[in-house]
Amino acid sequence: MSIQETLHQVDTLQAELSALRPLNTGELARLREQFVIENTYNSNAIEGNTLTLRETALILQEGITISEKPLKDHLEAIGHRDAFRYIVELADKDSPLTERVIKDIHTLVLMNDAENKGVYRRMPVQIIGASHTPPQPYLVPVQMEQLIADYKDMQQQLHILEAVALFHLRFEGIHPFIDGNGRTGRLLLNLELMKAGLLPVNVKHTDRRRYYDCFDDYHAGSGTADMLTEIIAEYEREELERYIGVIKGSTTQA
Repeated sequence: MSIQETLHQVDTLQAELSALRPLNTGELARLREQFVIENTYNSNAIEGNTLTLRETALILQEGITISEKPLKDHLEAIGHRDAFRYIVELADKDSPLTERVIKDIHTLVLMNDAENKGVYRRMPVQIIGASHTPPQPYLVPVQMEQLIADYKDMQQQLHILEAVALFHLRFEGIHPFIDGNGRTGRLLLNLELMKAGLLPVNVKHTDRRRYYDCFDDYHAGSGTADMLTEIIAEYEREELERYIGVIKGSTTQA
């Protein structure tokens, strides 16, 4: 199936979801809580967090401390949860994507690092195992400003899934922060999906190799976001189908 066919499927499912009776507040809250836990686990696990899905749920739902697990892992779970709640608020207000918004999200993600949260990196970095080298620190503000400006054009010229995929690839390539770039980038991706009336997606830890391959493909010379667009579209289709199924099941029971 071509990317365009997959994007068309997503558009069709989005239209179907929009036409259905919306979930009530309680149903929506339960679905969102489940998603936040799974998304927090997966996004943090991709970056090396050692908490299991069950442990993440216990921390976020019950406030339980997991013995023998680092404090840093606990704070990463809480920070990601808080950052996700923040992007939901931003999406509800249809807030524009700005450098200030990006820094605010990063501040929540990196709540355990007072010195570096919400601050562009001040030193060169090398991404281990990657062929791409991020720009020197003095270029980060310039490239971030350009990325924000270019994203406005992307939204006009591309399908929203293609636009957010390309934005994500470029954001991670700039690697604007010393830490927390992956988690912040995936939150930004979901912010833009929700603003477009789509559902947030959960890039799974088990798919991390395929996810990383998208960056290698882009920076190795393809110059396209096709690989990442396909992954995002697959996840979006799954989420839409799941929500539609829940709503139809709720309607049948009613």
